[in-house]
Amino acid sequence: MNAPLLQIENLHKAYMLDGVTIQALRGISLTVDQGEFLAIMGPSGSGKSTLMYILGCLDVADSGSYRLRGQDVTRMNADQLAALRNREIGFVFQNFNLLPRTSALENVETPLIYAGVNKAERRQQARRALERMGLGERLYHLPNQLSGGQAQRVAIARALVTQPSLLLADEPTGNVDSATSADIMRLLDELNREDGLTIVLITHEPEVAEHAGRRLVLRDGHLEAQA
Repeated sequence: MNAPLLQIENLHKAYMLDGVTIQALRGISLTVDQGEFLAIMGPSGSGKSTLMYILGCLDVADSGSYRLRGQDVTRMNADQLAALRNREIGFVFQNFNLLPRTSALENVETPLIYAGVNKAERRQQARRALERMGLGERLYHLPNQLSGGQAQRVAIARALVTQPSLLLADEPTGNVDSATSADIMRLLDELNREDGLTIVLITHEPEVAEHAGRRLVLRDGHLEAQA
Protein backbone atom coordinates (compact mmCIF):
# COMPACT_ATOMS: atom_id res chain seq x y z
CA MET A 1 0.00 0.00 0.00
CA ASN A 2 1.35 3.43 -0.94
CA ALA A 3 2.30 5.85 1.81
CA PRO A 4 0.08 8.96 2.22
CA LEU A 5 1.12 12.05 0.30
CA LEU A 6 1.05 14.02 3.53
CA GLN A 7 0.74 12.97 7.13
CA ILE A 8 0.52 15.14 10.22
CA GLU A 9 0.40 13.87 13.79
CA ASN A 10 -0.55 15.75 16.95
CA LEU A 11 0.11 19.24 15.58
CA HIS A 12 -0.04 22.13 18.04
CA LYS A 13 0.29 25.80 17.19
CA ALA A 14 -0.16 28.87 19.42
CA TYR A 15 0.10 32.61 18.78
CA MET A 16 0.48 35.59 21.06
CA LEU A 17 -2.15 38.29 20.48
CA ASP A 18 -2.12 41.40 22.68
CA GLY A 19 -0.28 39.47 25.35
CA VAL A 20 -2.77 36.58 25.25
CA THR A 21 -1.86 33.08 24.05
CA ILE A 22 -4.22 31.84 21.34
CA GLN A 23 -4.22 28.09 20.76
CA ALA A 24 -4.79 27.81 17.02
CA LEU A 25 -4.28 24.05 16.67
CA ARG A 26 -4.74 21.57 19.48
CA GLY A 27 -3.35 18.17 18.54
CA ILE A 28 -4.48 17.79 14.91
CA SER A 29 -3.74 14.49 13.16
CA LEU A 30 -4.53 13.93 9.49
CA THR A 31 -3.44 11.95 6.44
CA VAL A 32 -4.11 12.84 2.81
CA ASP A 33 -3.59 10.25 0.09
CA GLN A 34 -2.22 10.89 -3.38
CA GLY A 35 -5.06 11.96 -5.68
CA GLU A 36 -7.45 12.87 -2.87
CA PHE A 37 -9.69 15.97 -2.87
CA LEU A 38 -10.13 17.18 0.71
CA ALA A 39 -12.14 20.18 1.97
CA ILE A 40 -11.44 21.79 5.34
CA MET A 41 -14.30 23.80 6.82
CA GLY A 42 -14.84 25.71 10.02
CA PRO A 43 -15.86 29.10 11.41
CA SER A 44 -13.50 32.05 11.66
CA GLY A 45 -10.86 31.34 14.28
CA SER A 46 -11.24 27.59 14.01
CA GLY A 47 -7.62 27.03 12.94
CA LYS A 48 -8.20 26.08 9.31
CA SER A 49 -6.02 28.86 7.85
CA THR A 50 -3.26 28.07 10.35
CA LEU A 51 -3.41 24.45 9.28
CA MET A 52 -3.26 25.49 5.62
CA TYR A 53 -0.16 27.61 6.19
CA ILE A 54 1.57 24.73 7.96
CA LEU A 55 0.64 22.28 5.21
CA GLY A 56 2.00 24.79 2.69
CA CYS A 57 5.32 25.16 4.55
CA LEU A 58 4.58 28.87 5.08
CA ASP A 59 4.53 28.36 8.85
CA VAL A 60 5.76 25.70 11.26
CA ALA A 61 4.01 23.98 14.13
CA ASP A 62 5.12 24.34 17.74
CA SER A 63 5.06 20.57 18.16
CA GLY A 64 3.97 17.45 16.35
CA SER A 65 5.16 16.01 13.05
CA TYR A 66 4.49 16.68 9.38
CA ARG A 67 5.70 14.50 6.53
CA LEU A 68 5.20 15.37 2.85
CA ARG A 69 6.06 12.68 0.33
CA GLY A 70 7.98 10.94 3.07
CA GLN A 71 10.07 14.00 3.92
CA ASP A 72 10.11 15.21 7.51
CA VAL A 73 9.06 18.83 7.10
CA THR A 74 9.39 19.60 10.81
CA ARG A 75 13.16 19.17 10.63
CA MET A 76 13.72 21.53 7.69
CA ASN A 77 15.27 24.99 7.87
CA ALA A 78 13.85 28.03 6.06
CA ASP A 79 15.78 27.43 2.83
CA GLN A 80 14.78 23.77 2.72
CA LEU A 81 11.13 24.70 3.33
CA ALA A 82 11.24 27.26 0.50
CA ALA A 83 12.72 24.71 -1.91
CA LEU A 84 10.15 22.08 -0.94
CA ARG A 85 7.32 24.60 -1.25
CA ASN A 86 8.37 25.67 -4.75
CA ARG A 87 8.87 22.09 -5.92
CA GLU A 88 5.91 20.25 -4.41
CA ILE A 89 3.14 22.74 -3.56
CA GLY A 90 0.92 25.05 -5.60
CA PHE A 91 -1.16 27.79 -3.96
CA VAL A 92 -4.43 29.45 -4.95
CA PHE A 93 -5.68 32.27 -2.74
CA GLN A 94 -8.97 34.15 -2.40
CA ASN A 95 -7.40 37.45 -3.50
CA PHE A 96 -5.51 35.88 -6.45
CA ASN A 97 -2.17 37.43 -5.28
CA LEU A 98 -1.11 38.32 -8.81
CA LEU A 99 1.65 40.84 -9.44
CA PRO A 100 -0.33 43.93 -10.52
CA ARG A 101 2.06 45.39 -13.11
CA THR A 102 2.93 42.04 -14.65
CA SER A 103 1.17 40.25 -17.51
CA ALA A 104 -0.67 36.98 -17.05
CA LEU A 105 2.18 35.18 -18.81
CA GLU A 106 4.83 36.75 -16.59
CA ASN A 107 2.80 36.01 -13.46
CA VAL A 108 2.67 32.33 -14.37
CA GLU A 109 6.39 32.31 -15.15
CA THR A 110 7.32 33.52 -11.67
CA PRO A 111 7.61 30.12 -9.89
CA LEU A 112 9.74 28.84 -12.77
CA ILE A 113 12.19 31.69 -12.28
CA TYR A 114 12.71 30.55 -8.68
CA ALA A 115 13.06 26.98 -9.95
CA GLY A 116 15.92 28.05 -12.25
CA VAL A 117 14.15 27.29 -15.55
CA ASN A 118 15.63 29.15 -18.51
CA LYS A 119 13.64 31.95 -20.13
CA ALA A 120 12.61 30.16 -23.32
CA GLU A 121 11.45 27.04 -21.50
CA ARG A 122 9.56 28.87 -18.77
CA ARG A 123 7.81 31.04 -21.36
CA GLN A 124 6.68 27.91 -23.18
CA GLN A 125 5.51 26.18 -19.99
CA ALA A 126 3.64 29.29 -18.81
CA ARG A 127 1.91 29.65 -22.18
CA ARG A 128 0.80 26.01 -22.08
CA ALA A 129 -0.54 26.40 -18.55
CA LEU A 130 -2.58 29.47 -19.50
CA GLU A 131 -3.91 27.83 -22.65
CA ARG A 132 -5.02 24.88 -20.49
CA MET A 133 -7.03 27.41 -18.45
CA GLY A 134 -8.67 28.78 -21.60
CA LEU A 135 -6.64 32.00 -21.47
CA GLY A 136 -4.61 31.73 -24.66
CA GLU A 137 -5.93 35.13 -25.78
CA ARG A 138 -5.16 36.83 -22.45
CA LEU A 139 -1.41 36.11 -22.20
CA TYR A 140 -0.34 39.75 -22.15
CA HIS A 141 -3.22 41.23 -20.17
CA LEU A 142 -2.50 42.78 -16.79
CA PRO A 143 -4.53 41.62 -13.76
CA ASN A 144 -6.68 44.76 -13.82
CA GLN A 145 -7.64 43.92 -17.41
CA LEU A 146 -9.03 40.53 -16.39
CA SER A 147 -12.33 39.52 -14.83
CA GLY A 148 -12.29 37.90 -11.40
CA GLY A 149 -12.72 34.48 -12.93
CA GLN A 150 -9.92 35.05 -15.42
CA ALA A 151 -7.62 36.32 -12.66
CA GLN A 152 -8.30 33.20 -10.61
CA ARG A 153 -7.56 31.02 -13.64
CA VAL A 154 -4.21 32.81 -14.01
CA ALA A 155 -3.57 32.06 -10.34
CA ILE A 156 -4.43 28.39 -10.90
CA ALA A 157 -2.13 28.25 -13.95
CA ARG A 158 0.67 29.74 -11.85
CA ALA A 159 0.03 27.19 -9.10
CA LEU A 160 0.21 24.29 -11.57
CA VAL A 161 3.07 25.38 -13.83
CA THR A 162 5.70 23.64 -11.68
CA GLN A 163 3.63 20.42 -11.72
CA PRO A 164 3.28 20.23 -7.92
CA SER A 165 2.15 17.12 -6.09
CA LEU A 166 -0.24 19.14 -3.89
CA LEU A 167 -2.57 22.07 -4.61
CA LEU A 168 -3.65 24.17 -1.62
CA ALA A 169 -6.67 26.36 -2.35
CA ASP A 170 -7.65 28.92 0.32
CA GLU A 171 -11.21 30.18 -0.35
CA PRO A 172 -10.59 30.11 -4.15
CA THR A 173 -14.18 31.17 -4.91
CA GLY A 174 -14.42 33.87 -2.25
CA ASN A 175 -14.01 36.84 -4.60
CA VAL A 176 -16.08 35.75 -7.59
CA ASP A 177 -19.77 35.50 -8.38
CA SER A 178 -21.72 32.26 -8.17
CA ALA A 179 -21.46 31.41 -11.88
CA THR A 180 -17.70 31.95 -11.88
CA SER A 181 -17.43 29.98 -8.64
CA ALA A 182 -19.12 27.03 -10.34
CA ASP A 183 -16.68 27.28 -13.27
CA ILE A 184 -13.66 27.30 -10.95
CA MET A 185 -14.94 24.31 -9.03
CA ARG A 186 -15.57 22.41 -12.27
CA LEU A 187 -11.95 23.12 -13.20
CA LEU A 188 -10.67 21.85 -9.84
CA ASP A 189 -12.86 18.76 -10.21
CA GLU A 190 -11.30 18.11 -13.61
CA LEU A 191 -7.75 18.57 -12.33
CA ASN A 192 -8.43 16.11 -9.53
CA ARG A 193 -10.38 13.56 -11.54
CA GLU A 194 -8.47 13.59 -14.84
CA ASP A 195 -4.97 14.63 -13.77
CA GLY A 196 -4.99 12.94 -10.37
CA LEU A 197 -3.96 16.18 -8.65
CA THR A 198 -4.18 16.12 -4.86
CA ILE A 199 -6.19 19.12 -3.63
CA VAL A 200 -6.72 20.49 -0.13
CA LEU A 201 -9.38 23.19 -0.16
CA ILE A 202 -10.35 25.65 2.57
CA THR A 203 -13.85 27.06 2.29
CA HIS A 204 -16.73 28.29 4.42
CA GLU A 205 -19.23 27.46 1.67
CA PRO A 206 -20.93 24.03 2.02
CA GLU A 207 -21.79 23.90 -1.69
CA VAL A 208 -18.10 24.34 -2.55
CA ALA A 209 -17.02 21.71 -0.01
CA GLU A 210 -19.45 19.26 -1.62
CA HIS A 211 -17.06 18.95 -4.55
CA ALA A 212 -14.49 17.25 -2.32
CA GLY A 213 -14.39 13.54 -1.75
CA ARG A 214 -13.82 14.09 1.98
CA ARG A 215 -14.66 16.97 4.29
CA LEU A 216 -13.18 17.92 7.65
CA VAL A 217 -14.58 20.40 10.14
CA LEU A 218 -12.30 22.28 12.54
CA ARG A 219 -13.55 24.17 15.56
CA ASP A 220 -11.41 25.86 18.22
CA GLY A 221 -8.33 24.07 16.95
CA HIS A 222 -9.89 20.60 17.23
CA LEU A 223 -10.91 18.20 14.51
CA GLU A 224 -14.62 18.10 15.22
CA ALA A 225 -16.17 16.09 12.42
CA GLN A 226 -15.33 14.20 9.29
CA ALA A 227 -17.57 13.31 6.34
